[in-house]
Amino acid sequence: MNATIRFASLLLGTTLLSLPAYADEIDCSGSMGAVSIDGDIRVPLGRTCTLNGTRVDGNVRVARAATLLARDVKVEGNIQAEGARQVSLLGGSYVGGNVQLEQGSSVKVDTAEVDGDIQLFSNSGAVHVNRNRVDGNLQCKSNQHPITGGGNRVRGNKEDQCAGL
Repeated sequence: MNATIRFASLLLGTTLLSLPAYADEIDCSGSMGAVSIDGDIRVPLGRTCTLNGTRVDGNVRVARAATLLARDVKVEGNIQAEGARQVSLLGGSYVGGNVQLEQGSSVKVDTAEVDGDIQLFSNSGAVHVNRNRVDGNLQCKSNQHPITGGGNRVRGNKEDQCAGL
């Protein structure tokens, strides 16, 4: 009987090890520190998420009227927001994909490294873009207020409202 239990345990352990890992989407309302997320983060409608030193192996999506405050983060995918209250990407953050922030209010992207594009379209509040390194394009269109900032190093093009940054 003892050998049967050991065999069953071995068989179960081997089966569990061979199962694929599935990425999850995690809702963030509050703060996350220096943790690693194997999947996506979603900031729900009207909520605030603060990421400080967080690693995200997927994307970060910010819902309408929500706020994302991200400092020293590493996001392998994209950061996307439509209709957000505020999005701040600060302090040595890295994004492996694109930063797409549309039809929101306040936007601040400062001292970030972005392998894709930064796209800031139709935002109604203050937009600040300063000292970023962008491998793609820096695109700003139809924002209600003048874009502030400068010192951005862009491999692609600086377009429209961001042409002088």
